[in-house]
Amino acid sequence: MVERIAIFFLIMFSALALSLLFQRLLLRRRAGRGLGLKEFQPGRPAILYFTAPGCVPCKLIQRPALQAIADQYGENLQVFEVDATKDRELANRWAVLSIPTTFLIDSLGRPRKINNRATPAEVLIRQLSEIGEYPQQRHITNSSPVGVLE
Repeated sequence: MVERIAIFFLIMFSALALSLLFQRLLLRRRAGRGLGLKEFQPGRPAILYFTAPGCVPCKLIQRPALQAIADQYGENLQVFEVDATKDRELANRWAVLSIPTTFLIDSLGRPRKINNRATPAEVLIRQLSEIGEYPQQRHITNSSPVGVLE
């Protein structure tokens, strides 16, 4: 019985390690090939968010979380929303396997974090802080900083 439990934990640890390794390799590969985002402006971090029309977690969790972050960061953060069903080429370039998926891109244009699930605002803010991106003083504008790419 103890051997079975040990084997179970070994398999689970191996799967987690392989998942983390895959994510790191994916981010390095993407950094070497460019972002594929014409609208990206260096000097400001970005969140690249892949969604689909029928995605309930996207509407109930991810979009409100991104709006809260966009409100906090203002013009200091770029948020790109991509419908993966309409822009399949970009989704394939980023190797999107599930919806919603968010990529955090630092101000130098390097992809640094990936989330393959609906991710709360608190987690995204913590991840932005981990890569050295913090909200700064901003001017309040009437336009929404969340853009939709088509």
